[in-house]
Parts: sequence; structure tokens; C-alpha cells
Amino acid sequence: MELRDVIKYRRSVREYTDALVDQGTIKSIIEVAAFAVELNRARIDEYGKQAKIWSLANFSQSGLPPDIREKLEDPEFALFYHAPALVIVMATSSEIQAEEDCCLVAENLMLAARDKGLGTCWIGSARPWLDLPSTKDKLNLPDHLKAVAPIVIGYPKAWPEFHGPIPAEIYWLGL
Repeated sequence: MELRDVIKYRRSVREYTDALVDQGTIKSIIEVAAFAVELNRARIDEYGKQAKIWSLANFSQSGLPPDIREKLEDPEFALFYHAPALVIVMATSSEIQAEEDCCLVAENLMLAARDKGLGTCWIGSARPWLDLPSTKDKLNLPDHLKAVAPIVIGYPKAWPEFHGPIPAEIYWLGL
């Protein structure tokens, strides 16, 4: 795919086939930063259930937007969409630009995945649960890491429709 097409057609995918994603494919789309990778669909689903339970019990302090609560309350809603792979982009320091750098890495990862025919979806609502010391301990993640971009990856059942670009709001300075 040409870069312009990769950027144009990258979408958040929320339905995946049963095809597994192998380690080599994940390694080929990961670059710099710290990453936690899970390739076991059952464990990913279990993490999603645990994150939903915690998020609902701690909703007022979770920082999640009010409109997500209804989704989380739906017993049929799978937080990680039954994806076969979960990659968590993590900041390795608390320096001022660390999280922003992870966002850039996450976008590059999603574009590289799209170029390989993989769908992705950034699951920001899982971030508060992933940053709990108890979760990091359960997942064997170092305490100093900060979850920035939990991204599910898999082969999409169908690509979401392209609705055209959203017009940018531009404020020209100095004119």
C-alpha cells in the first residue's frame, strides 16, 4: 500500500476474524518504546472483563467519559473486541514528552499494521486499569511503565467504511 492510502484507509476495527496474529508480524510493526504483547485471545478477553469490572466500580475516578459507561454496563460488550492480539505501548519515563512520543509510536504501529492487512483499535478506556499497580503485578510489568496506548490487532471481518476526511479546523496565526 502507498503511504497516502495507508493513512487514508486506516480505521478502528472492532470485529476480527479467528485468524491468529503471529509474533513475527507483531515484531515487524513495533519500533521504539516499551511494549507489552499478549497473543492469547482468552487472556485478552479476561483482561477486558477485569478492566470493565474495575472501570464500573471506580467510574467516578477513572477519568473515562460519561458516554462510555453504558457500553461498559452491557454484558455483551467485549472491551478488547475478541481481538487475537493486544499491544500496549508504554512510556518508560515520566519526562514531559514521553506520553506524546508513545502516541506517535502508536500511530506508526497502527499504520504499519494496516499496511500488512491488519486492523487495529486503540482501547483508551482500558488504560486506567492497566496502570493499576495490582494489574502491573498480575501482568509482570515493571511499576515505572505507564500504559499510554492499548491497541488490539487482528484480521478484520470487514473494513469499516471510509466516510471521507473530517474537515480540519485551522487557525492561521500571524495573518
